[in-house]
Amino acid sequence: MTDVRPPAIRRELGDFLRTRRERLTPEQVGLPATGRRRTPGLRREEVAVMAGVGVTWYTWLEQGRPINVSMQVLMAVGRALRLDDTEKWHLQRLAGLPLPPPEPSVHDPALVAAFQPVLDKLEPFPTCLQTPQFDLVAYNRAYRFLFTDMDMIPAEERNCAVQFFTDPDWRSRYVDDDIVATRMVAGMRAAVGTDLHTSAAAATVEKLRERSDEFARLWSRHDILLQDYETKRLNSPLVGLLHLKFVSTHTSDTGHRMTVMTPADNATSQRLTRLTEFAANAE
Repeated sequence: MTDVRPPAIRRELGDFLRTRRERLTPEQVGLPATGRRRTPGLRREEVAVMAGVGVTWYTWLEQGRPINVSMQVLMAVGRALRLDDTEKWHLQRLAGLPLPPPEPSVHDPALVAAFQPVLDKLEPFPTCLQTPQFDLVAYNRAYRFLFTDMDMIPAEERNCAVQFFTDPDWRSRYVDDDIVATRMVAGMRAAVGTDLHTSAAAATVEKLRERSDEFARLWSRHDILLQDYETKRLNSPLVGLLHLKFVSTHTSDTGHRMTVMTPADNATSQRLTRLTEFAANAE
């Protein structure tokens, strides 16, 4: 099969490999020092030997020639060049190979630090940040008290799907809970997609299948739902009936989903204000 990638992309790949090679010293990869070198970093033949590939093949790869590259060989080159996970991801992208998204970290301090000010600014609208499998990563004060006091739930159980299918009190907050159940499972299957091989997604699905026969039955239907906007009715234990519009946006690099809940009527708007006031007084 002929490499059909544009020449500019092949050159970008070659330049990326060259700069990664030039930043390494023989000592860093366990090779003996051989005195002064005319160019910085490792030689092409040294990288080729460490990766277990031919010198000519690797040279052509750096030169941006139209050659075929397999995932196995490319990852061997990445290991030889001491690439980190982000650099390996970039290498795959430049080579035109299938690109699995990185697995979201449930409790990434840097991610929370970046999003928390945004969530807080969106009050009085309940807003949260979730992984594709519904793990709650961060939320504002309005969301904290929407169903219960979220801070009182152990971090490992702070998952909207787990709470919905295992906690009757949580589920009772939804007016149309049967519809929500069907849509939630279909949405989760669409969101995790091919990521079911990742530890986080697989663990969440397995936990739900073990704890909820209803989830297991709905999951086995393989229904898919892709929708970033919907309206739901919730019975807040603090302020009563809320008619909310759910709007979600996604981060392209980690797959996290930020959901903002805005009022669908004036009564809900007033109740959200009261909810936020309660949350402020509770702190």
